[in-house]
Amino acid sequence: MDPISLLVDFILHLDKNLDIMIQSYGIWTYVILFVIVFCETGLVAFPFLPGDSLIFAASALTVSLGSFNMFWLWVVFVTAAFVGDTANYWIGYYIGPKIFTKENVRFLKKEYLDRAHIFYEKHGGKTIVLARFIPIIRTFAPFVAGIGKMNYFKFMVYNISGGIVWVSLFLGAGYFFGNVPIVKDNFTLVVLAIIIITLIPPFAEFYRHWRKKRPTQS
Repeated sequence: MDPISLLVDFILHLDKNLDIMIQSYGIWTYVILFVIVFCETGLVAFPFLPGDSLIFAASALTVSLGSFNMFWLWVVFVTAAFVGDTANYWIGYYIGPKIFTKENVRFLKKEYLDRAHIFYEKHGGKTIVLARFIPIIRTFAPFVAGIGKMNYFKFMVYNISGGIVWVSLFLGAGYFFGNVPIVKDNFTLVVLAIIIITLIPPFAEFYRHWRKKRPTQS
């Protein structure tokens, strides 16, 4: 099975795959979860990783099967989100301007970077908090903040508060809804719903920006 198919299967069957991971790797699964969230938030080459649904699924498994410890899940995910955004900020700060001027960069879609830049221009520093809840934008927002030389203390405040709210919300959702029969029996559909709903804002924003810049017909 090719890497893309493996990733799709992992995302669509998060509940089963996470259960297999905890049985196979035990406490080291927390390290794997940290790495996944860190890569999604900290490295612009991995915007496709399942941050929202991963946090929700891990919490749901904690409720239904007792697979994880909720406190340590919170610590791991918040730390990964904080460290990831911090790393991404400094990557953008030092090498971002060179990348931003290039049309084609390996492992980086210029289109995604443009979307994050549009979002950042509209919402300013609040982007770091708001972007936590929007796939793709979440990965590129701290990178764009670094490129724009956003005040680091201000960035840190948004980074910490955004990470805490993001993780707490999805852990809470998994905790309260993960054991509901309709959610347990249709977990793949729930994951797809989370992905689709969270993708609507960036595409709507990009479309509105495109409409404004499109030449008007006489």
